Amino acid sequence: MAKLHLTSLGCPKNRVDAEHMLGLAQSGGHEIVSSAEEADTLVINTCAFINEAKEESIDAILELAQLKERSGGTKKLIVSGCLAQRYSKDLELEIPEVDYFFGTSDYSLITNILENKKSPTSKPLVSLGSKAGTKNLVSSELSYIEKFDLPRVNTSPSFSAYLRISEGCDNACTFCIIPKLRGKQRSRTIEDLVKEAHMLAKTGVMELNLIGQDLTAYGFDLPGRPALGELLSELAQVPGIQWIRQMYAYPRTFSDSYFKAFAYANVLPYIDMPVQHGSAKVLRSMRRGGSKERLTNIISSLRANIPNLVLRTTTMVGFPGESEDDFKELCDFVASNKFDRMGVFKYSNEENTTAFDFGDQVADEIKERRFHELMTLQREISAEKMQALIGTEHVAVVEGISDEHELVIKGRMWSQAPEIDGVTYISSPEALSLGQMVKVRINNSHDYDLSGEVISEF
Repeated sequence: MAKLHLTSLGCPKNRVDAEHMLGLAQSGGHEIVSSAEEADTLVINTCAFINEAKEESIDAILELAQLKERSGGTKKLIVSGCLAQRYSKDLELEIPEVDYFFGTSDYSLITNILENKKSPTSKPLVSLGSKAGTKNLVSSELSYIEKFDLPRVNTSPSFSAYLRISEGCDNACTFCIIPKLRGKQRSRTIEDLVKEAHMLAKTGVMELNLIGQDLTAYGFDLPGRPALGELLSELAQVPGIQWIRQMYAYPRTFSDSYFKAFAYANVLPYIDMPVQHGSAKVLRSMRRGGSKERLTNIISSLRANIPNLVLRTTTMVGFPGESEDDFKELCDFVASNKFDRMGVFKYSNEENTTAFDFGDQVADEIKERRFHELMTLQREISAEKMQALIGTEHVAVVEGISDEHELVIKGRMWSQAPEIDGVTYISSPEALSLGQMVKVRINNSHDYDLSGEVISEF
């Protein structure tokens, strides 16, 4: 049996792929180890969304290749995920130390690889077919989507998990490579997702973070076109699930059935909705459509229909053709809508995207300046919103000891998504345990983080 060490880079969707690989390996009797040196099989699940992610992935592959070389070649090295999906042929030539490549629809091959395709008792979920004996196992048919019974090892804290409701994307944003790496939209059925939610709840998970490339397109590809609101309502009735949070909701007009789902107390008024820009010209060029007026109307509708809404967004600076006037429109849009959280990307010119050949590319130094100006604006908005929370009371979950100080407890309020939002530092006269729910009174704020004291336990 193999000793497997897995490194996963990139987004939560990549993380779920990695968790399924770990689950398949473990269910096959293989051992998961935390040390790369101890392992005989090294797996790296890569990202290739933008240049920085590609560079991080390549550096990590080279580091593991060197480890394999130092071991005398006794370790097996597997590269999976988006970088393999996009560049496997090039990587095969440039990094011969890699034993196998498989892409975003191929992660269930891990069992076959670990067992060298020879175990008489193994029942692989995916056959290697004509590719047996080759190292490049990347499939061009991007159609795979997991089901609730696919083995999985949750790598988040025990009380929290990502629930992927769909894979792929049918949008045609000119800057984005994801549809070519992940394929077309494939939604999982409500029945299947509810079954997985039940399984997760039985393991102690109380927080579900719904992910997909485009949550608001959920169900468009399924018979009967079940809607996101229907899914939320069904998940809300799973015993033990106390928080349901939505990530990556494409800005569309939202229906009454969607708003009704928020009547369930565990459907959190938290939405991550990437708007990308505020200039109609840039939005058209991105193939996002609309204008800052249309986006503002969507945001106003959400806030009017969902009390206490926390709205996270993503914007992009430096898209080809973005003028100073366009950038000012974006800043004005952000200033007027006052998002609770906002991430900013600098445009990365990616081959095989429509925008790659656009003229009027924005210089790197201009991208950098605009990035810092927009982040400064958002920091001021965030600090103002954080300060307004002083004296208020909120439910938070305990995540453990703070990295800052061993005597400080780190937690998250319901309004703080794991890993991407700030944290809440908690003081308590009593010992607190991982995953414990407490009510906290906020007594101090920072740009993105909060601190408070426990006033009651759940």
